[in-house]
Amino acid sequence: MIAKLTGLLDATGPDWAVIDVQGVGYLVQCSARTRDRLGGEGARVTIHTEMQVSDSDMRLIGFASAEERHWFRLLTAVQGVGSKVALAILSALSAEELARACAAGDQAMVARANGVGPRLATRIVNELKDKAGAMGITGIPGTALADGMTSPPAGAAADAVSALQNLGFKPAVAASAVARAADELGADAGLDALVRTALRLATA
Repeated sequence: MIAKLTGLLDATGPDWAVIDVQGVGYLVQCSARTRDRLGGEGARVTIHTEMQVSDSDMRLIGFASAEERHWFRLLTAVQGVGSKVALAILSALSAEELARACAAGDQAMVARANGVGPRLATRIVNELKDKAGAMGITGIPGTALADGMTSPPAGAAADAVSALQNLGFKPAVAASAVARAADELGADAGLDALVRTALRLATA
């Protein structure tokens, strides 16, 4: 699992960037907002990442902040929202704007993104409204889960969710297991402990 890259910005395109990390170039798909925040070629950058693996493809997706990555994970948990659509939404709206739109039930704002029609925008808003409200509009801590628990803050917990997803668990299952693991281990639990405990809980 690759959770973060720090290196030199080697090249960029409309929806991608190449990050040179000690001579190895990582091709990272990203939103237009993240690409614009990286700066010019040769700049030293740090980018949060999410690795997606399927039978026919493997891609690395980059984000300017952990908050943007968190919203990407929430979006791709909604039926009908793949990585391309999620990045289109995050290109049209900042993480804070998306949180406000979901909390307010403003599907028209979400529908501004390329490839998002009214029906899909309504589904996104309906499914993420409670989570946006639980987060207090901005920030990651306090994401509400379906069983009434609250997810742990970003950082180790977010990386643990990503690790479980890379092992084949669905986003909702991974998030729930990590939240339960954090409740069991405490707020200061490290990544390894969270992953081990979450795996045990997810397969119990």
